Amino acid sequence: MPQTPNNLAAFIWSLADLLRGDFKQGQYGRVILPFTLLRRLEGVLEDSKENVLAEYDKVQAMGLPEEAQEKMLLRATNGLSFFNTSKMDLSKLGEAGIKDNLESYIQGFSKDAREIFEYFNFADFIGQLNDADLLYKIVQKVRQTDLSPKAISNHDMGLVFEELIRRFAEGSNETAGEHFTPRDIIRLTTALVFMEDDDALTKAGIIRTIYDPTAGTGGFLSSGMEYVHELNPQAVMRAFGQELNPESYAICKADMLIKGQDVSNIKLGNTLSNDQLYADKFDYMLSNPPFGVDWKKIEQAIKDENTQKSFDGRFGPGLPRVSDGSLLFLLHLISKLRGAEKGGARIGIILNGSPLFTGGAGSGESEIRRYILEADLLETIVALPTDMFYNTGIATYVWVLSNKKAAQRKGKVQLINGVNLCGKMRKSLGSKRNVMDENDIATITRSFGAFEVVDARELDKPTEQKSNRGRQSANPKIEAPKTFSSKIFNTHEFGYRRITVERPLRESYQFSDDRIADLRFAPKPLNAVMKWAHAEYGLSWFDDESCENYGVLSEHEESIRKHIKSHVSELKEKQIKDLLNNKTWASQKHILLKAKLLQQKIGSAQHDDMNGYDAALKTTGIKLDSKQKKQITNAVSWKNPDAEKVIKKTHKTKANPIYGLFEVNGQTIEYKPDGDLRDNENIALDPSQNVNEINEAYFKKEVQPHVPDAWIDANKKDAKDQEIGIVGYEIPFNRHFYQYQPPRDLVDIDADLDKVSAEIMELLREVHS
Repeated sequence: MPQTPNNLAAFIWSLADLLRGDFKQGQYGRVILPFTLLRRLEGVLEDSKENVLAEYDKVQAMGLPEEAQEKMLLRATNGLSFFNTSKMDLSKLGEAGIKDNLESYIQGFSKDAREIFEYFNFADFIGQLNDADLLYKIVQKVRQTDLSPKAISNHDMGLVFEELIRRFAEGSNETAGEHFTPRDIIRLTTALVFMEDDDALTKAGIIRTIYDPTAGTGGFLSSGMEYVHELNPQAVMRAFGQELNPESYAICKADMLIKGQDVSNIKLGNTLSNDQLYADKFDYMLSNPPFGVDWKKIEQAIKDENTQKSFDGRFGPGLPRVSDGSLLFLLHLISKLRGAEKGGARIGIILNGSPLFTGGAGSGESEIRRYILEADLLETIVALPTDMFYNTGIATYVWVLSNKKAAQRKGKVQLINGVNLCGKMRKSLGSKRNVMDENDIATITRSFGAFEVVDARELDKPTEQKSNRGRQSANPKIEAPKTFSSKIFNTHEFGYRRITVERPLRESYQFSDDRIADLRFAPKPLNAVMKWAHAEYGLSWFDDESCENYGVLSEHEESIRKHIKSHVSELKEKQIKDLLNNKTWASQKHILLKAKLLQQKIGSAQHDDMNGYDAALKTTGIKLDSKQKKQITNAVSWKNPDAEKVIKKTHKTKANPIYGLFEVNGQTIEYKPDGDLRDNENIALDPSQNVNEINEAYFKKEVQPHVPDAWIDANKKDAKDQEIGIVGYEIPFNRHFYQYQPPRDLVDIDADLDKVSAEIMELLREVHS
């Protein structure tokens, strides 16, 4: 019998030799994993099988429901969490009726164990194996493998099953990325989360919990248990998890069952919309949620929890955009932190780049980052190399959070740039082309453990292999050296306050024929289609009140609707009815005629001071309702940078130009803002100074010298601290680690161009000769 877990896993995986040809490579695991589980469970139950069968005969006579029967039968297992009431085992299935016998054998398992085989769709594969005349051969080979606890311990059997899962995932790498995290990333994340607690974990009788809300096949749970086992074989690590995909759930549950875990703690379902462990808190949490997956299907449930429970629920800090739910998983994990008064907890989660910076000040993403940083939960973020996952090559990051930070870490965040800590794989697996070895992982964990600043240190890594195809430059660009670095920041250094900067509106007005002519037609969305209808059917209309057919379009309704359907399909039925209603046309004509009367009084000259507009209207004596005035004003006025500033209000208070109160001819004037000139400025947070002093100093230095008539909008305040400006947080990782690479010398570029030009001319001469 092979002794090491890897050799045993390879021996079991050799079942694939029998499956080859009748099954696809990606299906091997769907046969091998459940058969391995079945053989292990059979070995574990061997000593208690007779007791269970004897008890089963007694319980059957009682006519109890299944749940009550299970509780009584579990007492006969000598402390196991499952049993089997079938008198069969793999050696007694026979050959003739092997399919029915095997299915009956599996049905004899207790509910939790039986459910695993159901989610594996094992019955379907039993049928396929039987049809291919392979079932008996597979069963005979499996039963020859001794997987009993006497032959292999729970710990080693767990390693065997993990290796089988890895082979299965890599064999079906087209979907593996959804449910399987590469082992190198798991080892790194696990070490970062657990290493701060190494001393505590080595104590006798230690009991801890580990949780993964996106458990997949259970890689993170297994890695956490393995880490603690290496430190302290006597420690107890209880695993909890939830998984959405039924097959991955089955694999995870099987793995936990093999490791002796209580598999009732592994749940099936959507963690965000239906948290089946809602009352539990945990010591350690590890997760690799799906990247960039939207949460539209569960949008209402998430929003309801946010509005109804606020901070008493999971999503009180805010909600990210519907297109990416990564930060929802992070908030979910934070809600599961065991209280600091009970020893605290730690989180390791893998995210893409979006949660670092997506969303401006006041957005859901920014508010989530704000909550995390202001609560001082974030310990470190590690930038991983690209091409590390099976289904994506994008940049990824490990976030480590804790509510029990060491004293030197309080108020601080460590950023570690590990993008160059990898080597190329000999053979790619899907999108995974890079792998981190133990030295790469150790480099990161040492830096994190030492909580040290590391200036860009060149690594002993081979440079990227460049293609030698095509034209090669005589003076190629020098590639940036591969480096490793680490930086430490105060949490507030990721924050900023966004102030709104306004500038005055400048407008002119003119009652010209061209401008007032547009009043014949209603504003958008009817404006364009009314112009078309007038050109098509209104040439005989005139503006005199006696024109009875003005705006009458009933006989043209069919062709108008046809035009709208093909050219203006966004119009709603109510708007179409307004267009066809002659009252709409009559109302616009009435406004047009009033504008013409105003033109006669005011004239058609251009006026560059909008402040005299109302007075000019008043002198005419022509009365306008609010709708008429608005339409006429919009038609005859326009923004003009050479016009006078438009006054909004005159104040009796003291002038304060920084906040839009200007002294003009002894009066304090407030101008109307121009929305098109509105701008925002982000000002770094500094808790040691007054907010207004920081804002004003920045404004005087960076804004006023360039636009003297600008001002800060004092009404735009942060919802939480009520100070001017909206607080935002982002973590611009790449900006902090950017290494400037000077461009190639112009002389070298010119030399390359001259060489290429000479080659082109030579080719042209050959063509013409």
